[in-house]
Amino acid sequence: MTDNTAAVAAKAPAAKGGGKGLTIAIGACAVLAVLGIILWVVQLSGGMVQTAMRNLDSWGLYITMFMFFVGLSAGGLIISSVPKAFGIKGFGGISKIAVMTSIACTVGAIAFVVVDLGQPVRLWELFAYSNLGSPLMWDIIVLGTYLILSCVYLWAMLQHERGKVSATALRVISVIALVVAVLVHTVTAWIFGLQQSHEMWHTALLGPWFVSSALVCGTGLVMVVALALRATGYLKLDQAYLVKLAKLLGAFLLVDLYFFGCDLLTEAFPAAGGVAIVEMLTSGPLAPFFWGEIVLSVLAAVICFVPSLRTNPLMALAGVAAILAILCKRVQLLVGGFQVPNIEWPAIMTPSTITNWQGNLEQAYQGMVYWPAPIEFGVTLGVLGLVALIFLLGIKMLPLKPAPGEDE
Repeated sequence: MTDNTAAVAAKAPAAKGGGKGLTIAIGACAVLAVLGIILWVVQLSGGMVQTAMRNLDSWGLYITMFMFFVGLSAGGLIISSVPKAFGIKGFGGISKIAVMTSIACTVGAIAFVVVDLGQPVRLWELFAYSNLGSPLMWDIIVLGTYLILSCVYLWAMLQHERGKVSATALRVISVIALVVAVLVHTVTAWIFGLQQSHEMWHTALLGPWFVSSALVCGTGLVMVVALALRATGYLKLDQAYLVKLAKLLGAFLLVDLYFFGCDLLTEAFPAAGGVAIVEMLTSGPLAPFFWGEIVLSVLAAVICFVPSLRTNPLMALAGVAAILAILCKRVQLLVGGFQVPNIEWPAIMTPSTITNWQGNLEQAYQGMVYWPAPIEFGVTLGVLGLVALIFLLGIKMLPLKPAPGEDE
């Protein structure tokens, strides 16, 4: 950045504004977040029995969304930090927007952990009686560090534009942010991968697979947000940068599908004994999510790689399809880990132990062992409103527009 550019940036206002539409959107998101808090209080007063989670399927929509939002946040930060960390040309000054999406999604991920704990006091117990040898504790520490680092990174970029943070310091922070972004998703994968009692989770491939999924949905989210802000006039972004993002998204999609194929082949090989897992995904109760992921991923990849299809509406469609594909993957992973029992549980099946409890164990696992209760959908919608509220407030109150001459 030249001295003149820095001077212009330093004189820029705090970027307040956005018009009446943005104010209405912020109000709507605030109402949604408040409704979610009200439903969470109802959940606290009545207990977790109000959810569809039971002893044998003890994680559900909240942890699924936690995984999903960690991926969205990590992908956004990686997209922002890689160009600065390696000194390469970026995506036309969208780094601050990408980091803001990362901050909002990280808050959402933490919120889903809180609502899944059952009682807020368990947050205190988590730290007061923490076991530092547990991957769960690693994830809590890394996630908190990640949120703080994302805020510091955004602050450093804004200060760099004002000439108060050197390019070298910003590059160092970018490298640290990149490492932590990869680490937070890897540690989240270890929480699942180190559990031997669940067939779909116990694999060393889960770490890189989580990172590749984060790159897919994070890039898709940044592309959709950039297109939306460009359409509203908030960003003046050259079409070449959007095409570059689309090509990158296509490459990430192919890598993610490759990892998925490797996992399916390993499971389906007769000697591995995991044929039941593949059947459950391809033709069993999780088939809609499996085929949904495949179709959405292929659709997004085709749009990203065919030049004639890279129009703004179709690229937005590709971004949304990529995000939904990874959400389908998260559902498959979490519910699938409970769907096929790896060991026989010598327990009496009641509504407090398993969702489909009538009959024997085989009958209990014929359908989906878990489907969210209405209150879980309501609380989840409230957290989504909180995430959108944080992002829109950032758009309204912070100088997130690219500085003059910024092309990264």
